[in-house]
Amino acid sequence: MGPDDATLPRMGGALPRCQPTPLVLTAALVAAACVVLIRLAGRTVRRVEVVGDSMGPSLVAGDRLVVLARPFGRPVWPAVGTVVAVADPRDERRTLVKRVASVNRAASTLEVLGDNPDASTDSRVFGPVPLASVVGRVIYRYAPAGRTGPGPWPREYDRR
Repeated sequence: MGPDDATLPRMGGALPRCQPTPLVLTAALVAAACVVLIRLAGRTVRRVEVVGDSMGPSLVAGDRLVVLARPFGRPVWPAVGTVVAVADPRDERRTLVKRVASVNRAASTLEVLGDNPDASTDSRVFGPVPLASVVGRVIYRYAPAGRTGPGPWPREYDRR
């Protein structure tokens, strides 16, 4: 018997099991819920920047917008006049900000138009877009300073 054997207590049988306390269980559930909410928030809230003058004077180049999307379930039909972000039908990597001009529930499409027809590439060029291409509804302009605030923005809105 060595010196270490003499000083260490012997345990008979298996090691004791650690039972999580209610506090530990609660903390684990809260942490898991936070992870799920963060992941959902990443899918439901997006930021886009307006490039170009197609939505002027309501929205102008440099405006930064918050887009609210539906993370799961059936898509919601936006009302006519609502400002939405849609995937560009010509290049899915791009996002367009346009106003809903009409909806066709039978075909599951909608027409989107820019407020400034002379500077807008919209449904007059590429036709109606499928409801599935709607990224979300534009709900808030968070920059630049002096132009911030919630939507909706009527066509004639100009806060320069």
